[in-house]
Amino acid sequence: MRIFHIRPFIAFILILFLLTGCSTSSGKKEEPPVYSPLQVLVPEAPGKKTLGASPLTLDISNADQGYLTAISDSDSQKMNVQLTSENEAVYSYFVSPGKSAVIPFSSGSSTYQVSCYQQICCYQQIDGSRYAALFADTLEVSLENEFLPFLYPNQYVNFTPDSASSKLALSIISEDASDVDALQAVYNYVVQNLTYDYELADTVESGYLPDVDATLKSGRGICFDYAALTTAMLRARDIPCKLQIGYAGTVKHAWISVYIRSKGWVDKAVEFSGESWSRMDPTFDSNSKDKENIQQYIGDDDNYSVQFTR
Repeated sequence: MRIFHIRPFIAFILILFLLTGCSTSSGKKEEPPVYSPLQVLVPEAPGKKTLGASPLTLDISNADQGYLTAISDSDSQKMNVQLTSENEAVYSYFVSPGKSAVIPFSSGSSTYQVSCYQQICCYQQIDGSRYAALFADTLEVSLENEFLPFLYPNQYVNFTPDSASSKLALSIISEDASDVDALQAVYNYVVQNLTYDYELADTVESGYLPDVDATLKSGRGICFDYAALTTAMLRARDIPCKLQIGYAGTVKHAWISVYIRSKGWVDKAVEFSGESWSRMDPTFDSNSKDKENIQQYIGDDDNYSVQFTR
């Protein structure tokens, strides 16, 4: 997947924010879990319940927490895990030889079709390489809380309690800060301390994964890095956040949606002013010399289409 930067000079008609609520099947609104003190959630793979065998094992022991862990013991072959939910969204994840990857159930509680492949010299082609089927199965996933996939780290938003990004998020936000204040602090830090990496945007290869601590250290990144770092810092602060991958206009892009307990899910909103939200995609804003035009562009739903939620 290749993600590019969109130059900040396109103007569109400004529209207001969109809020979408989340409800359980009974109609009662479910809220994110509350942790006191704050904690950075850590995925585990205890091996109590698994699918497959060498060279690829899926640890599904904590499926109710919103993720599975794919574990490869291959010396040289890349693995591919594909999840297809009831809404027919297909999520594809690649696992490097001898590595593991945390894979979220981004579509929430659902029936998932799981298909696993091993890279070889022939057969089915995926992402420019050839893969042979290893195994397939069906998973019935019932989440303990619908927000958990957007609080835990995963392959695309990878962080731990010891990550520099986690420590930074907890250091710049007080324990009793509101979700709005926490979001504002993280957003301000990212847009003030990161610059867009045009060279990386021109050379990034398919399969690129963000490294949030490397982005934080270098102070540079593409939109994928901006969104992943913002997401990691908010999740470290126990604020549910979705890393959205799709298109802005006709160009690949990445942005975030955040859950605010007093508001619900807020799409692409990371700035609050008075009584209203404005869309502040962090990639556009940090590079904009014409913020009014950029606000007009990122405030328009028609300019964004989501392909994947990580």
